[in-house]
Amino acid sequence: MYSCGLEEPSSLPGRHTMKSYVSNALSDFFFEYETPRQVLVRNRRVGVVCRLIQLGVLAYIIGWVFIYEKGYQSIDTAVGSTFTKMKGVGYTNVSGHERVWDVSDYVFPDQGDSSFVVMTNYIETEDQTMGKCPELPDKNRCSSDRDCEEGEYKRTGHGHMTGKCVNSTKTCEVLAWCPVEDDRTIPDPPLLISAENYTLFIKNSVTFPQFGVSRSNLVEGVDSKYIRRCLYNPVTDPLCPIFRLGDIVNLSGFNFPTIAKVGGAIGIVIDWTCNLDLHRSKCRPSYTFHGLYGNPDEKDMARTSVGYNFRFAKHYVDGGVKKRTLYKVFGIRMDIIVSSVARKFDIIPTLTAIGSGVGIFGVATVVCDLVLLNVLSKRKYYKNMKFKNTGTGEQEADLDECVTEGSKE
Repeated sequence: MYSCGLEEPSSLPGRHTMKSYVSNALSDFFFEYETPRQVLVRNRRVGVVCRLIQLGVLAYIIGWVFIYEKGYQSIDTAVGSTFTKMKGVGYTNVSGHERVWDVSDYVFPDQGDSSFVVMTNYIETEDQTMGKCPELPDKNRCSSDRDCEEGEYKRTGHGHMTGKCVNSTKTCEVLAWCPVEDDRTIPDPPLLISAENYTLFIKNSVTFPQFGVSRSNLVEGVDSKYIRRCLYNPVTDPLCPIFRLGDIVNLSGFNFPTIAKVGGAIGIVIDWTCNLDLHRSKCRPSYTFHGLYGNPDEKDMARTSVGYNFRFAKHYVDGGVKKRTLYKVFGIRMDIIVSSVARKFDIIPTLTAIGSGVGIFGVATVVCDLVLLNVLSKRKYYKNMKFKNTGTGEQEADLDECVTEGSKE
């Protein structure tokens, strides 16, 4: 018999053969299972903290991950195209000259783009010919020819200086399209204020390749009969693809007379947020309008580069002389932006969300262990119950001595 609670071994370690040693090692590895030691702690405060944390984690998983973020669904973004068409006729009467403007006159570039400009105001400079003429009174001021260096061009000027100072205007003479444009006064009210009643037709289609679903903004119920009579209204006709220009400006937060005078930019967002777990007919677009640039107040009007404008010219030949009519155009730039995301149930993200949620439950254990082992008055007692020590070096030496004495016997 051996003391110290040790049982007599059947054989000494030296007698084991290599074969039996390997066999025992493999047996221990493949046919044994280890499980953590569980300690049941009856403490009301720690128990309440643990349950509150677990309830918080459970609310996060169900409320945020699954309900709000739709963690059980996979996501796909769409590829698509957008086609636009403006309709409407404008009328102007400038200095007794009547004119009618149609879409080929007031839409830039040509029809069909998802980004385009509708002209609402302009400054016209007629019958310009290439020649020499003085600059405007407030540009390239001079008192003598020395102030006008020949061949030079000033950034605010209209052409190359000839080296001559014109006495009548006290400005430098330039080689340019003459007479030079005078854009110091913007027409007010806007010349094409009737543009408020122009209409915009938007045709948009999207495809979600991962789910094999294609949709158009001409959804069920939006047929030719409905389109002929409808006009977009966010309450009564939210699916109508025909928009009045004045309504677009107002819904974007801008004022039409102001933005029509100096120009601006508006974003039209077509939002496709679809839950394809429902019937595909439930996948419908929604439209929102955002003022991007323009609609300045009186303080902003004093600043430079207010609104949106550009220039274009119409060239022609009159009596063998090349001439042009120059337009400085003020208009509303439309940028149509498509935002799309579709979701559908998928087992992979579902299992991933569940697994991450289960892992987060471990936070409760970590917090409660910190309280038990570091905060409570009985922390030493709980620490001894939770951890099993193998002993100090002195205890290990006593155990070796006990084994030695047993072997002598």
